Amino acid sequence: MTTPLYSMVEQPDVESPVLVMALKGWIDAGLAAETAMATIVEHLDVTTVARFDGDALLDWRARRPTMHLDDGVLSHLSWDDTELLHARDGAGNDVLLLTGYEPDQQWLGFSEQVVDLVADLGARLVIGLGAYPIAVPHTRPVRVASSASSPELAEGLVRSTVAVPSGVQTMIERRAALRGLEAVGLWGQVPHYVAAMPYPATALALIEQTNRIAGLALPVGDLADKAATSRARIDDLIAQNPEHRAMLTQLEQQVDQEAEVNPLAEASGEELAAELERFLREQGGR
Repeated sequence: MTTPLYSMVEQPDVESPVLVMALKGWIDAGLAAETAMATIVEHLDVTTVARFDGDALLDWRARRPTMHLDDGVLSHLSWDDTELLHARDGAGNDVLLLTGYEPDQQWLGFSEQVVDLVADLGARLVIGLGAYPIAVPHTRPVRVASSASSPELAEGLVRSTVAVPSGVQTMIERRAALRGLEAVGLWGQVPHYVAAMPYPATALALIEQTNRIAGLALPVGDLADKAATSRARIDDLIAQNPEHRAMLTQLEQQVDQEAEVNPLAEASGEELAAELERFLREQGGR
């Protein structure tokens, strides 16, 4: 018998929910997926459905708990649990949210049990959120790429042919598809030169695409205002450096030329793989 990797906290009363995933620890340039999930959770009334076993799934030396001292006295330890949450969006649609840390081990068991759990709850669609760095300018609209279980789900999104390392969300998407449950990974693009700083424009694009594909009304909070502020800050920084201005102009021309031929054009598989590998090295391989 399979050992459960989670404990049920509350059995929700749901109808055809959509699972949205954003787990910390994998490719998330500009913290776009993390920001998108935090925005959704902040603006919805969420309850915990299930909590996953951190001792069984996490390497605590890599994800050490935070020690809280109060005038020299250890008051408590805290850490982020990996949880399945339930909420209803602005239109009353049921949504399941998988949040917390990406497991360090037992990926197959974790993926199977996540799919079992959401399938038992009648999920109709699985959506994973992520973001990756690419040579695009911040002065153009954010584009979102797909890793979908069907061509229909990938419609209107950037499509790539590439072989790159995978995260556990992709494993969940694949195992869901093998069970007959539609799944799509939404990968927001982040200009490579700002990938290490928060980039709310891509977080906004991820929520908007989730709403479009799933027919949801998830909140975007103040992400539009934050994106405008971020844009102004980047504009100011680039304006101060002639080399940066030249780089931006070159990127704009390149993207505009590609868009004239194919609005959903993507960099070559080799270029994308190289950019992702560089980003992962800078993030310590996680």
